[in-house]
Amino acid sequence: MTPPEAPDQKPGKAPPAVFACVERMKKRADFLACARASKAVTPGFVLQGRDRGDGDGRVRVGFTASKKVGNAVARNRAKRRLRALAAQVLPAHARPGWDYVLIARRDVTATRDFATLTRDLERVLDRLHARPRHTR
Repeated sequence: MTPPEAPDQKPGKAPPAVFACVERMKKRADFLACARASKAVTPGFVLQGRDRGDGDGRVRVGFTASKKVGNAVARNRAKRRLRALAAQVLPAHARPGWDYVLIARRDVTATRDFATLTRDLERVLDRLHARPRHTR
């Protein structure tokens, strides 16, 4: 989805409307690298995060909902809520050069109050960033 083009903007050069400063992770290797790094658990989701250390200042985020979460409808609902949560919180609280993976939890991610999920993500990001950096 792209926003409408401004009159002074060249056609086809419009920035994406969603995740203006946050990129989506799509490669399995990136998800596995996050899984080997730090992890923080909340009642509504699990957050994995790592400092890439490659000098690239972009923030990347990925979303996962396994079949344990439920059928396709439940998994999609959980991922939609995680995407909305990341779009709201990460631009202000994410650190440049970090990768994050939000993992949905069974029966909770899709039903937990959104304001509570937001507070949980803000709190867990602060906790994750406060940990000393380690590599495996």
